[in-house]
Amino acid sequence: MFRDYLTDLPLIAILRGLRPESAEATGHALVEAGFRIIEVPLNSPDPFRSIEILAKAMPSEVLVGAGTVLDTEKVDGVRDVGGKLIVMPHADLEVIRRAKQHGMACTPGVATPTEAFAALKAGADAIKIFPAEAAPPPVVKAWRAVLPKDAIVVPVGGIKPETMKGYVEAGADGFGLGSALYTPAMSVEDIGRNARAFATAWRDLRRE
Repeated sequence: MFRDYLTDLPLIAILRGLRPESAEATGHALVEAGFRIIEVPLNSPDPFRSIEILAKAMPSEVLVGAGTVLDTEKVDGVRDVGGKLIVMPHADLEVIRRAKQHGMACTPGVATPTEAFAALKAGADAIKIFPAEAAPPPVVKAWRAVLPKDAIVVPVGGIKPETMKGYVEAGADGFGLGSALYTPAMSVEDIGRNARAFATAWRDLRRE
């Protein structure tokens, strides 16, 4: 289950711009910091190759897949290279259903409660509140008051270690992390350092 991958560290690494030659080293740096979910957006260079490399190289307890998945054909392509996660910027119900037909985890992007409820009804494993900059903690708290209690809510967009607390207090279950965690220009050491900073911030919040 998707929830199982969130148990220890519910942070999703979004590797936009990743190149295949950097995939394995980047993945290992994230896993060493405790990350268990890795997403390669499909607008990256040769994303299917990067997903294939990660799917083969990462431990079995790591969920690897694609982001920015816009249509059902791309879902099929991700499955064919070993990816098991579909992340979307939107809430296309056909894409959600295709992912679930393949037994893949699916986290669509939503910006309104209407989209959130429709996505969950279609089988979404979690809802990605995107962009998080447009949905500050008070908005997330209001959504939490009406969403199913077991719905997994993951804000994505502009998240930094110091901005997580307000969302957690509002009911966020985890986060998708982009450029504050990874950019193609970063060294593996920088990526590992950023990953550890996010992991530490999350664990500190859980202890409060």
